[in-house]
Amino acid sequence: MNQSNCMVAQSGGPTSAINASLAGVISGVTKSGKYDICYGAINGILGILNENYLNLSDSVENEEKLARLMRTPAMYLGSCRHKLPNYKDDDSPYIFIFNQFAKFNIKAFFYIGGNDSMDTVLKLSDYAAKINSDIRIIGIPKTIDNDLCMIDHTPGFGSAAKYIASTMLEVAHDTFIYAVKSVTIVEIMGRDAGWLTAASALARNEYNTAPHFIYLPEVAFNQENFLNDIREKLKTLNNVIVAVSEGIRDENGDYITASKAVADQFGHQQLSGAGKALEFLVKENIGVKVRSIEVNVLQRCAAHMASRTDLDEAFALGEKAVSLAE
Repeated sequence: MNQSNCMVAQSGGPTSAINASLAGVISGVTKSGKYDICYGAINGILGILNENYLNLSDSVENEEKLARLMRTPAMYLGSCRHKLPNYKDDDSPYIFIFNQFAKFNIKAFFYIGGNDSMDTVLKLSDYAAKINSDIRIIGIPKTIDNDLCMIDHTPGFGSAAKYIASTMLEVAHDTFIYAVKSVTIVEIMGRDAGWLTAASALARNEYNTAPHFIYLPEVAFNQENFLNDIREKLKTLNNVIVAVSEGIRDENGDYITASKAVADQFGHQQLSGAGKALEFLVKENIGVKVRSIEVNVLQRCAAHMASRTDLDEAFALGEKAVSLAE
């Protein structure tokens, strides 16, 4: 009887939960008994193009390793941001990929990732249909941005939101000890979607009202309105805390970044992101103590604060993907 194998890969930006989906795939493969070997492609679709594989059936062979993998942040198999061409324009990578599938007797390919990864899944699925291949190509969603369609919320978002809310509350405690007027600006990931920045509101409770202002990419940013907001709030509070998405834009759709949106009195551009841009605006126009904090990659790799529900859902999606391939 011919051997029947499957392959899995990860791509895009990492999360605290993406390895839980990988663990779910491995668990699903073990339970199904349909596949002899589960291969992992190293660094996403590039792993196939570079013929770089790992035998996951050997490397994650027991429950202890599976549980450890589930709680590990980032990506066990590595990542890439490689965009496949349209096969109608150039089918050479598709021919190579499906030849690799044939070489290793791959009957199902699972790709864990966000928007760009799902684009790859769609292209591979369309090509498989074109050549009448019976290989199942299945996408497993993840993204901290929570911006994938046809899903209520994405694996990775819950953990990142939990980290952001917790961090915002701790920043508030740190800030409120001073009796001097100050503004603290926290820049949060989300170039096109404001879910993570909005999640900072979860820090509010009966004794904390921060963040006092939240600025999202979905709403046009106005510098004068921002400055007026800060001035008014400083009349009643010593310490004002702002949550801002890295992707805020003005009414023309241009990103608010220190490199292009603001300059000092001599016309020198201030080089950095949205948080720095707003910090500079406050410094130049209001003159109180101000600092910006860029949470950066911490919000997507903080496994010590991962959401249990997030991990469980990510794992379940991995197992479900295997069942859909049967």
